[in-house]
Formats: sequence, C-alpha cells, structure tokens
Amino acid sequence: MSLESMLPIAPARVRALVLPVGQIKRDRFSSFVQRLNEEHVVQLRDISADGRPNRNMFSPRAFPNGAIFYELITYVPPPSHLALAPFELFREPLAVIAVADGAELENGTFSKRQSANNYATTMTERNIRTLYQELEQLRDTYPKMLTHRVLIFDFEPPADNAIPIPEGIKTIPSVEHSKRTTIRTIMCDISSLLLAEMTTLAKSFEGMTAIETPGQAPSRPGLNGTSSSYTSDDANPTAARRNSQFAMSSVTRSVSSSGAADRGQVRMSMPVPFKSLPFGSTSSTPATRPVTPNRSGLSNPPTTFDDIASMNRSPGDPPSSEQNGTTRPGTSEGVKPTPTNQDKISMQGFGPGGLNERWRNKGRGRATILVASLYLQAGRWTDALKELTEGATMAKSINDHLWHGKALELIVTTLVLLSWAGVEFQVPTICLPPNEKTINSTSKGPEIEEGIPDQPKYLRNLQTILPDLLERIVSLYTRLSGEQLPPLPLSESTIRFCNMLTALHLCDGRLDKKSLDIMVFGKLPAKVLTTSPRLLITPSRINITTLLFKAFPSSAPELLTTVDRAVILSGIASVLGSLGYHRKKAMVVRELVSVLIGGLVEARTRGAAEVGIHPAAGLVALNAANNHGHGAGALELGEGDIEHGIDAFLGLLCKIYGIVSFDNVARRSSVDSPSISDTDSSVISRIQSQSFARQFGIQNIKLNILRACINFSEALPDFNGVLKFSSDLLRTAGSGIAPGPRQEDVAPIISREEQVRMATNISKTSNLSQRLGLGHLYAEYWDEFLIRGITLDPLPPMRTPIPHSKNVLPGVTTTRTSQDVNPFIYNPFLRAPDNPAVETTLVAGEAATFRVTLQNPYEIEVDIESIRLDTEGAEFESSIADTVIGPYRTQILKVIGIPKTAGSLKITGAIVKARGCRERRFPIFPHPWAADTETKIKGIGLAALEQNKTLPPPGPDLKPDSIELNVISAQPNLIVKSTNLSQSSVMILEGERQTFSITLQNLSSTTPADLLLFSFQDSTQEPLHTAIANRDATPAELYEYELILARKQALRLQKIDDSKRYIAPGGTATFSFEILGKPGLTNGTIQVDYAHLGVPQAEIESQFYTRQVCLDLTITVNASVELTRMDVLPIEGEVPRPLWHRLGSNDMEPEHPAPDEYCLLLLDLRNAWPSDMQVRLKAASGMEIEEHILPGNTNRVVFPVPRVYIDNPHASIPAINPSRQRQFVVSSSKITPEIERGNREAFWYRERILEALEGSWRTRSGPARRGTLELRGIRLAPRMIEAVKIDEVGIDVSVEGPPQQQDGKEDGHDGGGQSGGDSGGDTIYVDEFAQIRVVITNRTDEPVHPTVRLMPALRHRPPNVALDFTRKLAWNGVLQRTLPPLGARATAHVLVGATALCRGEFAIAASVEETQLWTSTSTSTSPRRAAPTTRGGRARSDTETMMDAVLGAKERRIWHSRRPCLVTVRDRE
Repeated sequence: MSLESMLPIAPARVRALVLPVGQIKRDRFSSFVQRLNEEHVVQLRDISADGRPNRNMFSPRAFPNGAIFYELITYVPPPSHLALAPFELFREPLAVIAVADGAELENGTFSKRQSANNYATTMTERNIRTLYQELEQLRDTYPKMLTHRVLIFDFEPPADNAIPIPEGIKTIPSVEHSKRTTIRTIMCDISSLLLAEMTTLAKSFEGMTAIETPGQAPSRPGLNGTSSSYTSDDANPTAARRNSQFAMSSVTRSVSSSGAADRGQVRMSMPVPFKSLPFGSTSSTPATRPVTPNRSGLSNPPTTFDDIASMNRSPGDPPSSEQNGTTRPGTSEGVKPTPTNQDKISMQGFGPGGLNERWRNKGRGRATILVASLYLQAGRWTDALKELTEGATMAKSINDHLWHGKALELIVTTLVLLSWAGVEFQVPTICLPPNEKTINSTSKGPEIEEGIPDQPKYLRNLQTILPDLLERIVSLYTRLSGEQLPPLPLSESTIRFCNMLTALHLCDGRLDKKSLDIMVFGKLPAKVLTTSPRLLITPSRINITTLLFKAFPSSAPELLTTVDRAVILSGIASVLGSLGYHRKKAMVVRELVSVLIGGLVEARTRGAAEVGIHPAAGLVALNAANNHGHGAGALELGEGDIEHGIDAFLGLLCKIYGIVSFDNVARRSSVDSPSISDTDSSVISRIQSQSFARQFGIQNIKLNILRACINFSEALPDFNGVLKFSSDLLRTAGSGIAPGPRQEDVAPIISREEQVRMATNISKTSNLSQRLGLGHLYAEYWDEFLIRGITLDPLPPMRTPIPHSKNVLPGVTTTRTSQDVNPFIYNPFLRAPDNPAVETTLVAGEAATFRVTLQNPYEIEVDIESIRLDTEGAEFESSIADTVIGPYRTQILKVIGIPKTAGSLKITGAIVKARGCRERRFPIFPHPWAADTETKIKGIGLAALEQNKTLPPPGPDLKPDSIELNVISAQPNLIVKSTNLSQSSVMILEGERQTFSITLQNLSSTTPADLLLFSFQDSTQEPLHTAIANRDATPAELYEYELILARKQALRLQKIDDSKRYIAPGGTATFSFEILGKPGLTNGTIQVDYAHLGVPQAEIESQFYTRQVCLDLTITVNASVELTRMDVLPIEGEVPRPLWHRLGSNDMEPEHPAPDEYCLLLLDLRNAWPSDMQVRLKAASGMEIEEHILPGNTNRVVFPVPRVYIDNPHASIPAINPSRQRQFVVSSSKITPEIERGNREAFWYRERILEALEGSWRTRSGPARRGTLELRGIRLAPRMIEAVKIDEVGIDVSVEGPPQQQDGKEDGHDGGGQSGGDSGGDTIYVDEFAQIRVVITNRTDEPVHPTVRLMPALRHRPPNVALDFTRKLAWNGVLQRTLPPLGARATAHVLVGATALCRGEFAIAASVEETQLWTSTSTSTSPRRAAPTTRGGRARSDTETMMDAVLGAKERRIWHSRRPCLVTVRDRE
C-alpha cells in the first residue's frame, strides 16, 4: 500500500488499474508501467473532445489549462477503502488498462480455446484476438469501470501482412521506434474516453435522491451470503451500475476486520487467470454500503413527529418508498429495493422546514459535491470550484458537517491546482472564517505584502487563509453529530493537510511555484531541516505537529485494519521526517513496527493454518508451503519490496535511535554486499563512526529497537533483516574497543543467553538461506578488532635465508680470496644473523607459518569457518584454516602461506569467514584502543550525532599494522646426506691430521646450488678469542694465540677447484676435510653457506641470500709425544766427527769444525700413547735424528742446531692478525725496558730456532698413525739465549809471530778468531817479539764508534795474580785504543806488539765498547734498521721506530770476546 493517498492533491487524482494480460514477465510489466507513469499528467489541451452530444459534460475544451492526474495502481483497492466511496470518490479506479507484451505474441498461443483462433492466419493474429476476448472478460469482471483498454507494448507489425487491431486495443512500438508523444497520445485517447463516460456517472449522481456517508467497512467476503458489487455481481448480473447507494436496512457500527482478506484478491503482480481468480466471483467488496445515523440527538433535537420517527429507524432508510426508485445509467429499468419498514406511517410536514425538504436539500447538496469531485478529477477546476462552493453552502445550511468539510477540502485542492496552473481565482466566501466574509488588506494582507512583494494577490489570499481553513475542516470532520467519519479517511485527510502545510513551511512560509510543486508532485527539497527553531515562519512546525498527531490511530484493533494503521503511521512518520523531527518520527516508526509485527504474526499463523502447517513449524515450512524462495513469503512481497522498502524503513529507524550498525548509513541490499569496502581507511572510518554512535542515545532503548526489528524480520520472514539486526544487536551490546593486557571489563551488556540466542539465530538463518538458494545473504561480523596480530614464525635454521652484502663474496675483493682458511679475515657467515632481516625474509615456493591472534570479547564461541591471509605485492597463496574461538579470550591460530614469486610482500590483514557472516577482510590492530569517554554534553536530535562526526576522532589514532616481508627467488635446500665418520665422531692424537669426507644432497628439484662457502668452528676457538681479547696479554702471547688460530686450524677444507662447488637440482657432491688434533679440541662444526645466485658473482647488484647446513662433530684428542723439558748448551771444543755422521751430515766434513757456529739443543720427549713411537727431528741444514721411545718412557734427544744472528733482536713483536698490525699494542702490565728487551730477544731467537727445526712422529705398533711434534713449547731463558745468539760485533783475537815468521803459519791463524778455533792456542817464545791481532767485524747495518780493549791475563791464577803483568808481559803502546767509525758490514784489524818476559800460559781477551751512539745526519742517506725478515715482514717505518720508545733510551753497547786467545810462552830451545 503506497502513500499516494497522502498527497495534498490525492482527491484530484484518477486511479487507473493496470493489469497484465497474456504472457508477460514481471520485469517487462514493470518497465511498461514505468513508461505509462512518465505521462501520468495529461493536459486537457492535448485531449480531443468526444463528438457525441450527450457526452460533453466534461469536455476538455471548456478549460484547456486543466490537467488530469493519473495514479496507476497494480492492485485492487481493499474493501475498507472502496467502502469510502462516493464520499471519497478518488479511491475507486475509473479505468482499466491491460498491458500486454508484443514480444510474446509470436512465442506461443495465449489461449487454446478454438473460438479465439477462428479466422486467424498467424500466431500474432490469434494472440491479438485472444487479447480482445480477455478485454471483454475485463469489461465483465469490472463493469463499474468507465473505460477499458488493452495496450500492446513493443509491438512490431509484420511487414508482409497487416493485422487488423480490434477496437479497444492499442499498439505501442518499442522505445527505439517510439516518438516523444507516443505514450502521451495513448494517455490522451484514454482520457478522452474517460471524460466522455464521466458524463454518465455524473448524471447518475445527479439523479440520486439520497447519498449516504460511509459509516462502516464492509464485512468479509461471503459473509451472510453476500458477494462483491465492485466487480461482477453473480447473484444479479443485470444489476444496475453503482447500485451500492441503495443501502440495506441493517445498521451497525463499523467493525473494520475485513482487512485480513486474502491478498491474492487484492495484489495484481502476475497475469490474471480470468474466471478463476477472485476478480470474477469472490471479490471482497460487499453488496451493501455502510451508513451512519444522519443526525445526533445532542446536536439536532427532534422537533416534529417525523424527526422522532427518524430517530427510531435506520438513518440509511429513505423517508418514503418513492425516493428509492432510480434508473441505472444506460438502462431502461429501475431497481426499487423494498423498504425495511413498509407498515410504518410517517408524519410529514409542509413548508420549507419540512422533513422532505431537508432530505432533498441534503441529497442535492451531496450530489453537487460529487459532481464537483468529478470535475476536479477531470481537470475542470474552475467548474469544480463553482460546484463545490454551491455544495459547501448547501451542506453548511443544513448542518451536514462531514460533507461540508469534504467540500471545503476539495475546494482547497482545487485552489492549489489553480495556483499551480497559474490561473487567478477568487477565494470563495465559504472558505473565510465566520467573522470575516471578505479578505481585505487591513489585517494580515499588508504584512504579507510587505514581506513578499512579488507574490500574486490571489496566492497571498490563499496563503493567508490556508492554515485556519485546514484546521476548520478537521474540526468539521471531528464534530459530534449524527454521522461520524471513519478513522481512515479522517487520519488520511489530516495527514494530507499536514503535508500541505509542511510544503508551505519548507518554502519559508511562502506559497509559490516551489511549494506548489511539492504539494502537487510530493517531491521534497534536498535540504533537510534540522532541529533549530524556525519561529518566524508561518505555519510553524509546532502547529503542524499538533495537527498531525490528531491523525494518530487509536489503539483499538477493531477500528482499523493492520494495513490501514500501518499506512497512517507511515504518513505521520513521513511528515515528521520532512519537518526535521527525527526523534518523534522514530517514536512513530517504533509504533509502526509493533503494528506490523502483530499483523505479520497473524498473517503467518493464518497462512500456516490454511496449508495445514503448525505456526511454530518455522520459516522453512512456511516458505515451502507458499513456494517463496525469498524472505517475504508470509506477506507475498516481492524481493524488490523487501530490499527497497522495508530495508530502508528499518534502516532509517535504527539510524534515528543511533544503532551501532555495520556502516551507520541507510541499510543496503545484501546483493550489493560485495561492493562494501573493507580497506584500512574504510574500517577506521567505520570504527570511528560506530564509536560516535555508541556515545549517542540510550543503550537500553537501542537494544529494544533492535529486538523489535529482529521480531519484525522474523515475522515477515526477512532473512536478511534477521541476519543484519542480530549482528547489530551484538555490535551495539559490545564495547567496541581493542582491550590491552590490563584492560577493564569489556564484556557486552547483554546476558550470555541472549548472546547465544543471537549467534544461533545468525547461524540458523544463514544455513536456511543457503538451503533456499539465497547464497548472498550473510550477516556482518560484529567486532572490527577481530585480528589483533599476525607474526611470522621463524624458519628452521637450515631454511633461514641470511642476507649478505656483495662485498663478502670470495673473489669479489682480494681480502676474500682466503675465506675458507683465514680466520682473521672477517667472516660474515659465522656471525649471528640480523634477526629483523632474517625474520622478514621468505623464499619463493616454500611454505611459511604465520601466527594469527584472534580476539573474542563476547561470552560465546565464535566459529571461524575460514581464515586466510590478505597480502599485497608479490603473488602469495595462503592456506585456509578454521577454528573455534573460545568465549572472552584471545586465541592464536597458525596459517601457512606460500609466496609464489619474488618481490616485496606485505601482509595487511586476514580474510575471515565466520559462521553466518560475510567473508570480509579484517585489518591488524595490535595496539590497545578505546574511545575517549568524555563528559556527555546534551545534544538535540540527530544533529548531535552528525556534529560529533565532524569533531576529531575519539580516542588515540588507529594505526593498522602490517608485516613487510621480502620474498627472494627460489633457493636450493641442502642436507648432509652422509659422511665417512662413524656417528659424526672422530678420535685423533695430538699433532695428527686425518681426512674425512661429507656428501651434500640438494633436495630442490628445480634450483641448483652454485655458491658454496665453508666455515669452521671448534672448541679451541673460543678460548683463543678470549685470550686474544685479554688486555693483560703480552705481545708474545698474542702472537702465539694468533699463530695457533691461524696456522693450526682444527678443521679445514682440502683445496678443490671452484667449478666443483656446484650441486645440481636433486644432485649430490662430496667434499673432503682435514682435521688436526690439538689440545682442547672436543667438538667442531662444519658450516656450509650455500645459495643460488643465477649470475656470476661479479654481476650481483647489491645483496644476496644464503642458507646454512651444519655438521656437528664430536672429537676426542689424545696425547701422543709430549715435550716435557728442554735446554740449550754451548759447544765447548771441537764437535766429534762421528756425531756429524750420525746426524746425516756426510757432506759436511770440516777439518776443524768451529764450535762457535752450533749449540746443543736438549729435548726430553715423553711417549704418552700406548704404542711405540718413532720421533724424528730435522734441521734446516739437513741434519736429522730419529729416536725410538717406548710407551710411557721419556727419552732425551741431543741435537746440534746452528747459532743465530739477528740484526735487530729488539724489534717489535709482529701481529698475524691484519687488523692488529695497524695498532700499537702495549702490554698493560708495568714492565721495565730491560724486561721488554729481554722478552723481545727471547721471542725472536725462539722463532729462529723453531723455523730451523721441525719434528714428527709415527707409531711403530698398532694402527698406523703419524703426526707432527709440537715444539712450540720451547721457552728460552737468558742463559739459553746467550748460547744461541751471535753478537752484533764479532771479536777475534790471535797472536802472530814476527812478520818474517808468518809464512809458516796456517791460514786459520790470520783472522780465524780464537773463539771458534782449537783449544790448543798459539805458541810464542820468551823475549821474542809477537803481534796480537784483533779483528773487529760489524755485522749490523749501521756504523759504530768502537773502542778496543785488550785484557791479557795469566791462566789458572786468581784474578789479583792473573792481572799482575809486572815482569810477565810487555806490549808496545796501550791496550785500549779508539778506532775510527767502523762501517756497516765492515771489518777492522788492530795490531799490538807484545813480548813475553816469562814462560807460562796466557789468556788474551778483548772487548769493544761503543764510544758514542751513531746518529744519522740525514734520513735519506742513513741506512734504515730493518726488522727481522724471517717472517716476510715489511720494512720498519718511522712510526715503528717511535713505538720502540717502550725500550727506553738507547745506550752505548759493549761486546766481549766469547773465548780468550790462549797463548803458550816457551823458551826457545
């Protein structure tokens, strides 16, 4: 039921019943009706006048400025509305327009009856004839209609054979072939015939002597054997048209209970099956017209006997039988009903005040009003105004209040239409207040004229009287009299008046073109009024609202049907909404919902009972019984009606009360649900809007409204409504916040039982809609903070990709070439990976596990049917998981995803499908969030909610989280397939080296491993690194630690070609490794970093990723041969020749071996292995010695080693670690320069000995094992250093005879030096001259200033006697002599003449003292002291010279001869 009857000009509209005929589809029928509605206003100037002389009463030529307003309806008005005619003549349809689809004419036969197909050659012609027969059936079915027409839309006439179109059928081409005037011409033709037939109807009204006012609604169909007189009358087919004015004698008050009639007889939404539908035989319109008493004893007390008699009989009875006879228009017979009381004798008076005169005046006045109403509908508004003025005057004169009010109402409608058409008029005097018969400009006129200067005078006059006139009409309708207007027309008239006043108010109280368009067409302006006061506008909103609520229906159910009550409440709500009173509108809508629920439950119960189903059987049975697949089965509503009518209605109700709905806008259709945006910005906007809605209104009222909406949707049943409002109830009852770990109680305010009921309701309704084929119906999940976090589980260590810079690749830079062996070069593959970088890296084609944290703040379980990750960027495939979230908790769910391609990947949320809810995307909100609960400031109306939305968002900023991931290209996956070590363990001896192999397998079937880097870790590295980091360690100790770390690695890869560092997809590769046994080695790890680069290493842009596979080894190191003690002794005397042969020096056969060139090294070696050991020592000179050591025994090995000369024994101790070579490392301990010099001397001489000596061992029994002898345990004491070292300045002392005696001397006495000569010494004779030769050799690279001192002494004497040279030895000159500077690598000879004065043995020693320090005059010319070059070190720099300041100030040195020259003095024989 539409609200067309609420329009201000509704009494001037002509209803036309539009019906489908033939084969036509619903959507096609709706489109054709829409085309007709586009021309629903027909101007009289466009209508041709009927040529018949007896049909020109309503000729359009009399008033060409008029127009006919059509109201095209597709349903037969209900009996309660038809019973109001002729008091409200516009409620009866006056025309029948049958619509046929021309496209269906050739698709099949419309009727199989033979009579319809006679003389038809084509299918189209046969169907057209069938349509003509159906037109005749429509004329028989609806005989009271004035015109009947069949319109064939989209008709394409055949080109070969013209088809005759019967009379009464019009063809309309398709839209493409139609002209602008095609539909208008059709409507003009229908209007022409309608105006002609109106003459007959008007004549019939004029011939009626008594016209009753409607007093009761007709009874239900078939009651007391009566049937409809609106359609065909089966009891009397020849009954006169509009014979309902002859009332029966039964007089009862209206009990309007017939509104529950079968809607199948009312709604025409499908083609009419004629002769079988209720239109033909069981129409709900009764045969009797309800009447009410003519007058009341209170208002008009009886003054004659006739009046007294009339009080005792029915007011509908005529005063005499003569007045009952009328002739049916168009027939020759009159029907004279029998009066109810034939025996009664009425007493009639004479004169103008007689009863008959009053009766005739009443009938004549009402007939005049009816004829004027026809003029109004026909567009003859000037004639209607004249007739209505006359009728109103007559009704007022006889106190016919209802018809007086009706005439005034029609006059107002006429004046509005005249104003809209721009026709000037004079306001009838009958419309003026009783105390004001003319409108002058002395009262309100000047005020209006001053306010609106450009308004025409006739409009100002109408605007002035309009509010008071409408209130007077309502007072006439409600005045206590013998006749009472039924509630329906009274309420609708009041609402029409309020709509008229509302249009005037919306246009600022000015009656102009804009306000008139609103009154005529009902199109409200786009501007919506707020609750701000509009006190200066007349009429005011308060007056309009006061008048409007007079139309509020009574609560008595017997006075109005449910549909009528709903229509009235809808009209009231519409006016309140236009005025901006949304809260008042919500109260009315709330009452409307209650009315509809009761009516729907009753209809559902009745419908279930008619098909034999219990009312409590549920929605499935009821829908199945009615064969409805949508959610409107109980009321036979189309699915479009549910979506576009009830949805908007309930959505508006919820919006007014501030319901926390999903999107807080007008409810949209579920079909459009895929278009709902779930982006981050949309969700944040939705949360903020819901927060504003939570702070608006009263919570309990919101919940009650939602419960009412749920009940209403269940009563329809509307599945979509049940789902929406159930979820809205849970959403409104919830807190709408994201709780933190210590958040206060966030439980919903409804009970757990109601939460369970709502969740069950959603689940069951969703399942039911799925079974009925309504797959698009889903609820919206009620918590926007469902996803509280998504994290990536760490990959297994063997699959974790580790990022590296391009520079760390071996071969890219020179420092990386020894990556597999050099422990001091920074190895990025051994460091712990960067957690943020590793945790955000995935490999294409490999599964990754994500942890999704779900929140459920409700006390019910939430069944998650599916959940998958939502990503952006690289292609990603997420698995679909399901779970059940327990009540009031957060829960973690693991979801597996596989990136398909490389690139940047962003996890932005999850797509979740809860049971019964729409699958949608949820962003990630990891941080707690709650709206600020500020002090509420009172706001009026919905403007408060809209104003809040303009304020800053409540609470802290909402920041959805996301996970930034980097997906790299596919990588190989290596595992250790096998190794030749048993259980990855090995037993080894100290110094032993063993080789083992490892086989790696590539599990990837598509990606090869083209980069393999090997790194090693063992248990000895950590202590060494700790010792190196010790600040108290001396440089010698640091050197030793670094040497062990660099030169004695426990694990290393055997040299292989780089081309072999490749493993094909699915292939294997074997690599050999070497292990060295050393103390402290208990475990080791071989780490293989591998990757697939796909390009040469030099072409890598910036970064690459590797994976690791490790093999852990358990190592047991046992002792082999240990060095327990050592010593170094100088060689005194000649080395025996057999010793040289034993040492393998067969080629070295000096006649007199020099003892100063060698020293003896004593080693005590212990065999700690329970097998015989063969130890072998070898010197750099080629000397070897082997020693057999029994298990547990310690053998001493004596081995001569060459003495060592070091140019600079005080040079700084080098660093093997390249990073430490750039630093000057000084021990933190406080040591003196002397100790520092001694430490450096011991370091360099020890290194020279170790370089010249190597040892090895092998087993002589048991398993064959061999290894190296660890000799770095040697430590040199100062005494040992003196035995090993060769001084910087060499001193050789010898004694020579006179020059003439030198020919017989051996060459060895000339400069061989006595320190390395034979022990016998030289022989001289007493009192003979001799020469003491001192040879000084400078072995350094710098000159020295020497001072030579000779120190002769007697042998075998105490010092005080040995140094007494008196009468023992005489010499020429002095024994101390200063020599000129001795150049670098130069030799000087000093000769001193001496004569022995007695026999004996003398020992002549010598010493050289540096007279002064050598200072270089120019750095460019002075030779630079070089550091020992035995390790290949670089030349010393000035910086290093400065570093030597730790050695203290440089002092003068002194050197002594290692052995004195032994001289034997004899007497010459």
